[in-house]
Amino acid sequence: MALKIIDHGSPEYNQMIRLRDDILRRPLGLSFSQDELDKEKEEILIGAFEEEKMLGCCMLVREEGGTARLRQMAVSNNLQGKGIGRALMIFAENIARDRGFRRLTMHARKTAVGFYERLGYEVTSEEFQEVTIPHFVMEKRLR
Repeated sequence: MALKIIDHGSPEYNQMIRLRDDILRRPLGLSFSQDELDKEKEEILIGAFEEEKMLGCCMLVREEGGTARLRQMAVSNNLQGKGIGRALMIFAENIARDRGFRRLTMHARKTAVGFYERLGYEVTSEEFQEVTIPHFVMEKRLR
């Protein structure tokens, strides 16, 4: 498996949109707007690949105060539980650390809280609704 930063607008980015749509949006009856996708030009886009096929992805958004926010974490349904998400998270944390971020935050789906807790993240909010489902803010200090 290869982990790498991908370019907005590239064929790999188009795979990323399809994977996120399949895993994160379509099951909720939602889709991406062009405006949402255009805003991703400034984000750090990360993919996990086996040869040319994307297995999983996530992105990092720069926030104030030395913080990066993880967004749009997705792993192909038939590959979940095989370490791809964990590898993506470790890679994303290393990229954030290398770029000077001291903290990583996210809006985690309630169903994924346990996954992130096993990686050292802590819940820092009350439950809230986002994209029609329950979420929590989670964060981790990067050392």
